[in-house]
Amino acid sequence: MRTLVILAILATAAVADDYFPPPDSAGGWRTLTTAEEIRDKAGMDLVKLERTWDFTQRCSQNAGLLVVRHGYLVFERYVGRASRSVNPDMASTGKAFTSIACGVMLDEFRDKIPDGLATKVFTEKYLPEALPLDDPRKADITLGHLLCMSAGYWGEGGAPTGVVGNTVTQLKPVPGQNIRDLDASSLDVPLWCDVGAGYSYSSPSPHIASIALRHVTGMELDAYIGERLAKPMGWGPWGYCIQRGDFLMPHANGAGSTALHATDALRFGYCLLKKGRWEKKQLVPESYVALCNQPSPFNKHTPFSLQFEHNTDGHVAGAPRDAFYKSGAGGFGIFVVPSLDVVIYKMGGKDGQYDPTFTKIPQPEPSHDRDAWQPIPRTPFNEGSLGGDDGLRRVLEMVTGAVRD
Repeated sequence: MRTLVILAILATAAVADDYFPPPDSAGGWRTLTTAEEIRDKAGMDLVKLERTWDFTQRCSQNAGLLVVRHGYLVFERYVGRASRSVNPDMASTGKAFTSIACGVMLDEFRDKIPDGLATKVFTEKYLPEALPLDDPRKADITLGHLLCMSAGYWGEGGAPTGVVGNTVTQLKPVPGQNIRDLDASSLDVPLWCDVGAGYSYSSPSPHIASIALRHVTGMELDAYIGERLAKPMGWGPWGYCIQRGDFLMPHANGAGSTALHATDALRFGYCLLKKGRWEKKQLVPESYVALCNQPSPFNKHTPFSLQFEHNTDGHVAGAPRDAFYKSGAGGFGIFVVPSLDVVIYKMGGKDGQYDPTFTKIPQPEPSHDRDAWQPIPRTPFNEGSLGGDDGLRRVLEMVTGAVRD
């Protein structure tokens, strides 16, 4: 009997390893719906997933939760304006797409950028817009520093912080990106420390990496992603939020604002779970995907590598140490957990992030049932922001806790 069980498990694993979902227009993900199917084929507990959803929908005005295990879509729920076919502003989740595009570029154009992540990019070849340098230290910034947020660029927002080793420093706010001149405003942000000497979450860094990608590939970031990732994986309508009022941004923002259908965000994560492979084609170098999930020599200060937060230090205590993910403002996040064969996509956001004018992609009629809804307020008993990274990490812990085997 035990031999039969082992053979059944191995057969299931082999099927999952060979499975890649067709486009939604051709049937989409294979799905499991009953508790028995989810338990027997995917090894997950539906009751625990429902509890995770109960928590998720209390974190943000609009919400969605999708879970794939062993190639099966085992859970899919939405509330508010979130749905399978909307194109919300995924905010900084889009930084992960910039990083992966850079990984593809390094392989495809290795003759143009032979030093890879160690390439010093503030040169006439890669960033002519940056010359002459306003700070001589920028000459030492590599592509790896930009993608690990350790180039020394000043952090963003009203209360930016810098991290050196185990020491967190409060920084004063400085002007950051201006969507009316993304390139110049990103390049003009000052350095708060020497290159590699600290970490600060700074959106100009990945956007500058995307400028370098433009010069190396001769293509816009969104066009390059479209050709190298979206088409092979079969994404539906997608884009970047580049229309802001009467202003059309000339370039996609490498710092984020991708707008994908929910099941296509899963496809992106599933490709990373498969070590960059999609069907029989290696879309992303396997070696690059591996670097997204381990401490980086370019960032010795935080568990953040190539635009992904990784859990190798166990700071997300209830999740496996090989989990890695990218979050975005409003509670968006894509998670990959290789040891459990799991991909998670969490949607969030306020109504403004679902504005269809950002992308000009036709959208379904929005639900208005959560228009006046507010998330749980922070209290002395709830120090973390459920709509932010604390809530995302809790969802990661709860979903992986639903794995039975």
